[in-house]
Amino acid sequence: MPIVSINQGEDGFDGRQSEMAMVIRRGVIKGFAESDLVFLPELTLSNSRRADLVSLNRKGEIIIFEIKSSIADFQVDTKWHEYKAFCDKFYFVTHPSVPMEIFPEDEGFVFADEHGCEVMREAPTERLAPATRKALTLRFARSAALRTKRLTLHEQFTENAIE
Repeated sequence: MPIVSINQGEDGFDGRQSEMAMVIRRGVIKGFAESDLVFLPELTLSNSRRADLVSLNRKGEIIIFEIKSSIADFQVDTKWHEYKAFCDKFYFVTHPSVPMEIFPEDEGFVFADEHGCEVMREAPTERLAPATRKALTLRFARSAALRTKRLTLHEQFTENAIE
């Protein structure tokens, strides 16, 4: 058993994500590859909720993408409203096999698949308070750095084990 596991804690994958959710996540990241967005999956917010996919742009705006892999996934979710206090824009993202009509019309909406994504409805902008933005940006940065550290240590451990 390795001493360091890249799958401990804040690493973006804990086994709870379905295969379809992972396809949707990759599609969003691929689809926005040419944009100025950087992404961090499974970011724990200060309210202890974990956002599926959080992005940050060059202006410091925070966008949350809430992944819904099926109709049932959306229907049982009662917590998505709690993410909106932590972003400037909020989008639902799903696969084209899930009907767009089940999602609230006043929220941003994206279809994504293994090839990329398409924004079907722009999200309204609701500016974060400066203190919230600062705290979230620091959480984003520290979480990304911690994941990088874990990956680096894992790679070092793997290289040493091979030698």
